[in-house]
Amino acid sequence: MKTKIKKLESQLKETEIKNSEALENFRLKFLSKKGELNNLFDEFKKMEGDAKRKFGKPLNILKQSFLSFFEEKKNELESVEDSDSEGTDKSLPVNGQQIGGRHPINKVREEIVEIFNNLGFILSEGPEIEDDWHNFSALNFPENHPARDMQDTFFVEKDTSLRTHTSSVQVRVMEGQKPPIRTISPGRVYRNEAISARANCFFHQVEGLYIDEGVSFADMKHTLFHFVQSFFGEDTKVRFRPSYFPFTEPSAEMDIWIGLDTEEDKRLSKGSGWLEIMGCGMVDPNVLENNNIDSKKFSGYAFGMGIDRIAMIRYGVKDLREFFYNDVRFLEQFSGV
Repeated sequence: MKTKIKKLESQLKETEIKNSEALENFRLKFLSKKGELNNLFDEFKKMEGDAKRKFGKPLNILKQSFLSFFEEKKNELESVEDSDSEGTDKSLPVNGQQIGGRHPINKVREEIVEIFNNLGFILSEGPEIEDDWHNFSALNFPENHPARDMQDTFFVEKDTSLRTHTSSVQVRVMEGQKPPIRTISPGRVYRNEAISARANCFFHQVEGLYIDEGVSFADMKHTLFHFVQSFFGEDTKVRFRPSYFPFTEPSAEMDIWIGLDTEEDKRLSKGSGWLEIMGCGMVDPNVLENNNIDSKKFSGYAFGMGIDRIAMIRYGVKDLREFFYNDVRFLEQFSGV
């Protein structure tokens, strides 16, 4: 017992406490229920007669020394913490009910996905770094074809790049699933484009794909018209314009009427009053065949829309870049939404 008491006295003299973590470790090691001091007192309780009278007082003195040391170091650390916070008015009221909010891009994404989920479209996701086959070749972009120039690409290496669209996810779905296929693919995409109020070098898309027997262009128009009415309102005016995409034929672009009431409306619509929100079309037979789907038996449509631009319309944001600055003053407008 005498040796153990001397050992603990030596340990106490050698102990240095420089932070709260070290103080807590000290308490656990020596002063806790399973600590060394408590173990020593348990051993003391088993002693009898002269042995108890001999070691009772030294043990109590030792315990008091440890307790005094602990309180002293605790007060020192609290004093340092208080001095560090000098200049802070602790009497100022605290807003204990500060409410956060989802990012507007995420909120719009979730709403779009929910609308298509209700139509039977299943959510699919894939990698943001893609190989040439999934990003281009399987989608009817032949090597050295001028259509590849439509999308300025960030290449990681020769045949690997950041995906330029989430159509690559659709290829992966077609590879692993036989028709009927009804899927929607949201995600971030990347293109080497000039940054402006209308465009960024990365943005967010939602692309949809429906393949089955007897799918027609009229089916696609009906589906997309339902989406626009659900998201923007039943009175929203819509138009389809002929367009070109390598992976759909025929292809179209879908516009909604935003009007010419303000200068911002004129700028966003380039003076026409119409704003393009997505591209769409019937899946090119070559794309079906590339993915081992019989183009004589099955047909389908595909569409893709920019979440960021739709969020601009929903919230009246006039500059796309605002969504990516992480400016708290901007994001606080969506708190609790």
